[in-house]
Amino acid sequence: MAKAIRQYVCQSCGATSNKWAGQCDACQEWNSLVEEVATTTPKGLTAGKGRKIDFVPLNGTSPESPRQKTGIAEFDRVLGGGLVAGSAILIGGDPGIGKSTLLLQAMAALANSGVAVAYISGEEAVEQVRMRARRLGLEKSNVDLAAATSVRDILSSLEGGEAPKCVVIDSIQTMFVDNLESAPGSVGQVRASAQEFIRMAKHRGISVMLVGHVTKDGQIAGPRVLEHMVDTVLYFEGERGHQFRILRAVKNRFGPGDEIGVFEMTDAGLAEVSNPSALFLPQDGGRVSGSCVFAGIEGTRPVLVEIQALVTSSPLATPRRAVVGWDSARLAMVMAVLDARGGLNLAGNDIYLNVAGGLRVHEPGADLAVAAALVSSLTGVPVPDGAVAFGEIGLSGEVRPVSQADVRLKEAAKLGFERALSPPAGRKKEPDLAVSEISAVHELVAMFGDAPPLRAVGGSDDE
Repeated sequence: MAKAIRQYVCQSCGATSNKWAGQCDACQEWNSLVEEVATTTPKGLTAGKGRKIDFVPLNGTSPESPRQKTGIAEFDRVLGGGLVAGSAILIGGDPGIGKSTLLLQAMAALANSGVAVAYISGEEAVEQVRMRARRLGLEKSNVDLAAATSVRDILSSLEGGEAPKCVVIDSIQTMFVDNLESAPGSVGQVRASAQEFIRMAKHRGISVMLVGHVTKDGQIAGPRVLEHMVDTVLYFEGERGHQFRILRAVKNRFGPGDEIGVFEMTDAGLAEVSNPSALFLPQDGGRVSGSCVFAGIEGTRPVLVEIQALVTSSPLATPRRAVVGWDSARLAMVMAVLDARGGLNLAGNDIYLNVAGGLRVHEPGADLAVAAALVSSLTGVPVPDGAVAFGEIGLSGEVRPVSQADVRLKEAAKLGFERALSPPAGRKKEPDLAVSEISAVHELVAMFGDAPPLRAVGGSDDE
């Protein structure tokens, strides 16, 4: 018979301890250990006590899982083409970013196409969800609503009779399993609740979408195993000062990872942006020093985005480094390479770097565009008119090729750009625009001419 035991579980990393401590030994987080009651099964589970499972050959054939289009093209793109029956999808994002709005719009679009859907909220009452639906103009959609937090009640309602094809749980942190004594949102409750919903999804062929809260570090709250359990993990990103939102797939068993969908927050809800490159590019088209257009790849989609840099003399003993939309550690590396291999002296300056439009760039192919923006701001010479840049910078100062160069150049030519700064290798086709091959950072610096403060590459302070 199962026996109940008491243990302390870290709410940040999920580590367990037999006694309470002020600091978790695993993640070093303070005051994160909470007492939970767990059950243990009797020892002695041996072969012959369980049900025999059936094995099948690897080279067998299985029918391809059909996909259900939601009617929101950007959402379907991120999912890999639509919803897969029996899949579990986890959607995380900052508070107020638009997760509930997006899912309510997707459920309404599915309901309008004749698909049975259900929206279960553990945070809002039914009337509050109806108010949002009226504001979005979705009040006539045939969406089944419920306000509940008990996993047992929800499963009993869904498994009785004809189940819907898609279910939204908003949010997983508010759900609780009544055979655990811990509070909703704890590691044990989140893990157990998610496991029950995933089991139901696989058994009944229902697409389940779980909304997840995030911590102050931007990670989905709860145990990390939650992201391993589900089939797809989506992050809804965006800056409060921008009306644009990015839906990014960081894990997808049924489609490409790192795919993005772009939305614009309006009074009538989230509107799709079919051409994000035109959204993130400067509208005036003027030549300003410190600005460079980066031709990037987000999943399978080419995206052109403006990278802005500002280099100014610093009155502080420790110059300021401010980065928005890019990795600050990678900025430090690019600055070090420009200093050691390019002959620049950036150490005593304040550096400000911004990716315009609220997009976060993760790929190393943005190194060359960042370097061009920094050199342009330092010298006061604008980047050549109508030029885009992409390429990875190595520690020895070389510019390395990046993937899908032809797709980047094709997108740049389609948007009217006439020139590209790129590595000497990586292209398979002749592009429709002029290409300036940059093989090392000192060649990039030479494009902007001599401007103070410069020094000879490899020179010493005594020379």
